[in-house]
Amino acid sequence: MPDPRVLHFWDGDFVVGNWFAKEVEGWNGTAWDVYYLYGPDANWDTIPQPLLGSGGDIINQREKLHSEIEPLLRNE
Repeated sequence: MPDPRVLHFWDGDFVVGNWFAKEVEGWNGTAWDVYYLYGPDANWDTIPQPLLGSGGDIINQREKLHSEIEPLLRNE
């Protein structure tokens, strides 16, 4: 994304995608092209929670993501 607010990180070993698949989704594999939505009160000590929403693939779930994130944006 060509936006100065976006940070890009390369994870060639899929460490993050594998972790989210196993710890959040409960399966062995790689979480790919998905979103996990957490609110400002989320606890990230072990497995992040509470999970407010998730979905994939992202482009096909954009309306769902919009409806899940909109209430958080109103509470800024």
